[in-house]
Amino acid sequence: MRQALIFRHDIKRGAKSKYARTMAAAVGGPRRARGVVEELPSGALRVRVFAGYDPVTKKRHYLSEVVSVRGSARETQRAAEQVRTKLLHQVAERRNPRTGQTMNDLFDRWLEVIKVERTTRAGYVGKIDKHLRPTIGTLPVGRLNAEAIDSLYARLRTCRDHCCGRRFVEHRSEAEHVCDEHVGKPCRPPRPTACEACARRCRRHECVPLSDGSVRVIHSVLKMALNRAVRWEWIAVNPISLIEPPRVPPPDPRPPTADQAAAILAEAWKDPDWGVLVWLAMASGARRGELVALRWRHLDLDARSVTFGRSLGQIGGHTWEKDTKTHQRRRLSLDETTAEILREFRVRCENNAGLLGVPLQPSAYVFSPAPDGSTPLLPDTLTQHYNRMAKKLPFHTHFHGLRHYSATELIAAGVDPRTVAGRLGHGGGGATTLRVYSAWVPESDRRAADVLASRMPRRPR
Repeated sequence: MRQALIFRHDIKRGAKSKYARTMAAAVGGPRRARGVVEELPSGALRVRVFAGYDPVTKKRHYLSEVVSVRGSARETQRAAEQVRTKLLHQVAERRNPRTGQTMNDLFDRWLEVIKVERTTRAGYVGKIDKHLRPTIGTLPVGRLNAEAIDSLYARLRTCRDHCCGRRFVEHRSEAEHVCDEHVGKPCRPPRPTACEACARRCRRHECVPLSDGSVRVIHSVLKMALNRAVRWEWIAVNPISLIEPPRVPPPDPRPPTADQAAAILAEAWKDPDWGVLVWLAMASGARRGELVALRWRHLDLDARSVTFGRSLGQIGGHTWEKDTKTHQRRRLSLDETTAEILREFRVRCENNAGLLGVPLQPSAYVFSPAPDGSTPLLPDTLTQHYNRMAKKLPFHTHFHGLRHYSATELIAAGVDPRTVAGRLGHGGGGATTLRVYSAWVPESDRRAADVLASRMPRRPR
């Protein structure tokens, strides 16, 4: 039979003193319940303490904790009394969670109020949907602690698919499909996970750890969301403050060497228009979104300058024009060779537009699939085109490596980091440029060794 042991804060009825009235108001009136201990069918005791009203649902919110059986009934009741006292202290010191909402509710509410770029938001949503909702999404916000977060990070560093040791087959498509191994015939047996041919084509799952950079992004998302929960008084303390943040991955820029850069240009110049884009990317160090958003009015070929003030963003099939990544508008000088290449390219574009009987407007895009320059080249299309070209080369390269190449060559040539940072559009006075985008160059190292040797004392006889 269930019993309820109700602990009440007794206040003398009819008390007229100021102290009694203050205490009565503090506890919500005379004879207000300050904690309930219920006996469960197992013999354990459950302690419930009123902790105010939920700021989200506006309903009464209780703290609850179960005390297991500890020897005699008196010992169990004494332990329950200690738990009740602890919970009451948490409520009095405002250290208790004030809502029963889950982490999924927090993520949804946080994504509604933050103001970030669309691409940044898409990255946050991707990390939340893939790594946070399946693991801690149903956990109440108040029950997320340092141990749960450390366990999550350990799981991510083991397998990015949260396999937890289970074995399964990774298919190339989630829809019903016919694997190439079957030569047009359906799976036999009909269950693809039991088909050996599917296993050869779709392969069995192999654990791949999540990179340190991605774990650090997840850490930042949790920190920002839980900080907002503290501000909204959902919780009193952010548990992420007790966690050691994942280490920052060391920068590892791998720009093309001089011979590799020459090979890239030779391959790109088989299509002269594509070669112009690759050349300008090397000469300016601009981001891909800035290059595809470039219009002819942004070029002053007589003064040999180009202005990067806009960028093109893309998520799937949706594109939009926006500010640059650092919201800076920068004007870069061009060398005579680059200016001449762009003049020849403009003549070709004008001739192509003339074939359609339309003039090339100043607002036309420099790199466009349309002859009149009315539509821009999409960022993802640029990357895919470059990757197809890179497969023909005997070394690995990616489009962002051209930006690394520009920064590395300028610093190796003795250009000061502040100027290089200005050309790349970095803030911080060049710290990011030196830390991330500059690489060790053998020629510069030999030059440094010769300079040091010229300043050292004479060799002793």
